[in-house]
Amino acid sequence: MSHLPVVLAQSDNGFFRNRSGQTDSCVESNGFCPNWIVHHLDRYVSPFWQHLFLVTVSVAIGFAIAFALALAAHRQRWLVSPITQVTGVLYTIPSLSAFFILLPITGRGNTTAIIALTAYTLLILFRNIVDGLEGVPEESRDAGRGMGFTTRQLLWKVELPLALPAIMAGLRIAATTTVGLAALATYAGAGGLGDQMNSQKEFISNVAVGGALCVLMALGLDAILLIAQRLLTPWSRARAAT
Repeated sequence: MSHLPVVLAQSDNGFFRNRSGQTDSCVESNGFCPNWIVHHLDRYVSPFWQHLFLVTVSVAIGFAIAFALALAAHRQRWLVSPITQVTGVLYTIPSLSAFFILLPITGRGNTTAIIALTAYTLLILFRNIVDGLEGVPEESRDAGRGMGFTTRQLLWKVELPLALPAIMAGLRIAATTTVGLAALATYAGAGGLGDQMNSQKEFISNVAVGGALCVLMALGLDAILLIAQRLLTPWSRARAAT
């Protein structure tokens, strides 16, 4: 028995219709419809880039704040505990609650989403930067002092380079975690892939594509940061080779 082409035209609600004008049965039953996915990939392009924008901006701002806090705590050790506690409290606030708390203050849009997403990165980044700096061998510091390095030179030429693996590990965790949280930015009116998944929650194909793109974005960012780490720490590759 021959089958009619499933999709020839697109209706106003985004579903495909066959030659007889009927909605495709797969779409109608909210199933997983490869044919629908192939013909609707373009609807995810703009949300994908918006999602990536939210993630990269939030992680970048979070890293800048966490880095400054970690350097201050590295000089004044008593700051580690209170900063960890404050960032820990921010991290434990449910994401949806954070969006709804900020909405009356910052309104709907990117600002609300970025503030909330940035807050979630602080604990991860701060702890990894501090742990990386604390993990620098004391003999390396002694060698730097023996070469006449000042405190600032010791930080930038010895401590931070040796702490880079831990710092980059924190960035990788923060980036991949933020990709998932950014899907909820739709509730703050910031768009992203969450808009697509939330528009038709019951439609398996829609949710599957949005979820798959989130996974691909997380894997891509993780791979980029891993490559950056290897380029910035050539001594690690040399050590592994031996």
